[in-house]
Amino acid sequence: MNKFERVSETEYGKVLASDCSAKNGVICVTPYENIKLPHRATVQSAGYDFFSPISFKLKPGQTIKVPTFVKAQLSHGRVLMLYPRSSYGFKYRMQLDNTVGVVDGDYYNNESNEGHIFIKITNDSKTGKTLEVNVGDAFAQGIIIGYDVTDNDDATAIRTGGMGSTSVWTIFST
Repeated sequence: MNKFERVSETEYGKVLASDCSAKNGVICVTPYENIKLPHRATVQSAGYDFFSPISFKLKPGQTIKVPTFVKAQLSHGRVLMLYPRSSYGFKYRMQLDNTVGVVDGDYYNNESNEGHIFIKITNDSKTGKTLEVNVGDAFAQGIIIGYDVTDNDDATAIRTGGMGSTSVWTIFST
């Protein structure tokens, strides 16, 4: 089963308290009950639009880690790939800091991580444009795709943590 869900209200409150203060570049945050789950705009859309639950402005060279307050339950053999929304990349050179986000199926509700998807972006404008994203704006897109493994694959490890080797991030930097 592939589906998007809101993170728990506990996770929402934790991120609100630690990552969403004005000093970190966040202008405002949507209330929990107004969090929009990703969805496709048309029947031919490959990508599910991710809507920003925060308003923020990024000057050229600035970076922000956007909490989506969303998690993805994915079927076995599926992965969620995250990309900038085309119009932001085209107009502002908005880039994901890891170039393409890869959300594995075992990121969802594992032993120590609820599966909260964060999207870290940079305004890489070469023309001095400030990137402004408001609450509710579609700013990124996710595509669920299937993958295969080799016949001699021997992976047996179980994920017990969050992204990479650490979950310590800077939300806003210049």
